[in-house]
Amino acid sequence: MTLSPKEKELYLSWCEKAVDDADLQAELKAIEGDDEAINDRFYRDLEFGTGGLRGVIGAGTYRLNVYTIRRATQGLADYVNGSFENGSVAIAYDSRIKSDVFAKEAARVLAANGITVHLYSELMPTPMLSWAVRYLNCNAGIVVTASHNPAKYNGYKVYGEDGCQITLDVANTVIEKINSVEMFGGPKLVSYEEGIASGMIKLIDQSVIDAYLDEVSKQGVHTELVADSGLKVVYTPLNGSGNKPVRAILKKIGISEVTVVPEQENPDGNFPTCPFPNPEIKEALQKGLELCESVKPDLLLATDPDCDRVGIAVPAPDGSYVLFTGNEVGAMLLQYICEERTKNGTMPKNPVAVKTIVTTDIVRKICEEYSVEMREVLTGFKFIGEQIGFLENDGEAYRYIFGFEESYGYLAGSYVRDKDAVVGSMLICEMAAFYRTKGITLLEARENMYRKYGNYVHTQNSFVCEGETGMERMKEIMAGLRATAPASIGGLKVIEVADYIASEKTDVATGVKSAITLPKSDVLSFTLEDGASVVIRPSGTEPKIKAYYTTIGETREAASALEQKLSADFKAILGF
Repeated sequence: MTLSPKEKELYLSWCEKAVDDADLQAELKAIEGDDEAINDRFYRDLEFGTGGLRGVIGAGTYRLNVYTIRRATQGLADYVNGSFENGSVAIAYDSRIKSDVFAKEAARVLAANGITVHLYSELMPTPMLSWAVRYLNCNAGIVVTASHNPAKYNGYKVYGEDGCQITLDVANTVIEKINSVEMFGGPKLVSYEEGIASGMIKLIDQSVIDAYLDEVSKQGVHTELVADSGLKVVYTPLNGSGNKPVRAILKKIGISEVTVVPEQENPDGNFPTCPFPNPEIKEALQKGLELCESVKPDLLLATDPDCDRVGIAVPAPDGSYVLFTGNEVGAMLLQYICEERTKNGTMPKNPVAVKTIVTTDIVRKICEEYSVEMREVLTGFKFIGEQIGFLENDGEAYRYIFGFEESYGYLAGSYVRDKDAVVGSMLICEMAAFYRTKGITLLEARENMYRKYGNYVHTQNSFVCEGETGMERMKEIMAGLRATAPASIGGLKVIEVADYIASEKTDVATGVKSAITLPKSDVLSFTLEDGASVVIRPSGTEPKIKAYYTTIGETREAASALEQKLSADFKAILGF
C-alpha cells in the first residue's frame, strides 16, 4: 500500500503536534514506516454520526483520542453557545480505557467556552446521564462509553436537552461546527483544576443520584412482595458502571441475597474475563454461570459496561441455567406490567407501549389483549425516547408504560429517555419475585407466554465488515438487495419488501407501493410467508451489518428449525 500525500502529511503533523498524550506518541513512533497501519489511522476522520463518535482508542484522525474528543466538544460547544444563553452540559463516563480522561477533556473544552459543566465524580450508567440532563435542566449531555464493544473501543455519545440522544437536525448542526474546527489549536481549553476552581466545572452530588434511584423505584408494580419472596440473585456488572446503582436499587426494593461475581465486580476497561462485555453473548456470562453452580440463585443478572442493557439466565429443572433473549425478557416484562397494573388499578387510560421494527411481534398480541396502543419505531432507543417526548408535549407522559428493543434494552417510566438497565434489573427481579410467590419459575412464565400468544423465535446474525473495504462491502450489499430483492428466503416466498431509505413498502405480487411514515433509514425488511421476516441494516455504531430473523411455529422446535433455514440461506445470499 502506498500512502497518499495527505495521509503522509497528517501522520507527520500528528508526530509533531500530538504531544499531550505519551501513549499517542509511542503509538505514532511504533507505526513509522508501516504504510498500512498509518493508512488505517489517517485515511478518514472518525465520523460524528447521529449519536456521536465511536472508534478504536489510539492515534490518528480515525481514532478516539484527546484530540478528536476536544475537536468534537468544541463543535458541540459552538452549537450550545449558538442556541442557548448561559449554556450547561452534563457529562458521565463508564469504566472503559481513558473514559475518565476523555470526560475531563470534554469538560475542559466546555468550561473554556463559558459553558457550565455538571460532571459525575465517578463512573455512572448511561441512563444516569439522561437523568442528569433533565434533572439539572442542562442543554445537552455527553457520556463517554462504547457500550458493549470490545476493550479497544471507546465512544462519545451526545444528548439533547430532552435527555434523548440528539436528533438528526442537531447532529448535522454539530457536525457542521466540528468540521470548521482545526484539530490542533482549534479547541479552546482551560485546565481541569481551573475549571473546578472557577465553578465552571461542578461535580454532581449524591442528591442527584438518590433522586434518580427514587424515580426508578417508583416504576415497580409489586415491590411490596419482594422482600419476603426469598429471591436469590447472582449479579455481574461485567467490570462496568452498574455495580453500585444496580445493587443500590435491589437493596432499596428489599432483595438482600445478592452475590456479585468477584472477577467482574470492580471497574476494569480491559474486561479480562469477558473480551466481549455484552450480556447478549453467553461467554460474557460464563463467570456468572460458574458462580451459579454453587450459589444456586433464582436468577443471574448481567449488565453491560455502561449499564443500559441487561441480560439474564434462569435455572432449569436439570440444574443448568438457560439464557433468555432480549425479545423474551421484554415481552415478559410487558405482559407482567399489563396484567398486574390492570389488576391493581394503576394502568393509565389509553396506555402506550413502544418497540423497534426489529423487535418481536408477540408484543402486538399482548397489547391487543390489554388495549394498549403499540407504537413501532426505527432501530435505536432514541426513537422510543422521542415517542415519550411526544406524549410529554401533550401532557400525557403518564400514558407510556413500557418500551424495549431486542438488544436487551428496556425502559419503564418517563424519567429518562434512554434504555436503563437499572430499572430493567429492578423490574426483572420484581417479576421473578412475584412469580416465585405464586410458585411459578421464570422458565415456566416464559412457556406460559408462548403457549398463550404463539411460539415466536427471533435471532440475529452480525457480519463484521472492518476498515475501508468493509464499509464499501456493506454499501454494496445494501445496494444489491435494493436492486434485486430475493424471491424467497429459506424456502419461504417474499411477499413484501420495505425500504426505509425510499420510505415505501412494495407488495411483491401486485407491485402496489405504500408509504412508510418513519424517518428515512438504511434498513430493508422482507416479509415472508407464515409470519416470518428478515430485516437487514448496517450498524450505526459498529463495523457490522446485522440481519434479524423472525419465525413462528406450532412448536418451539419447528420455529427454531425454520429459523436455521432462514439464516443459512440469507447468509449465502449475502455472500458470507
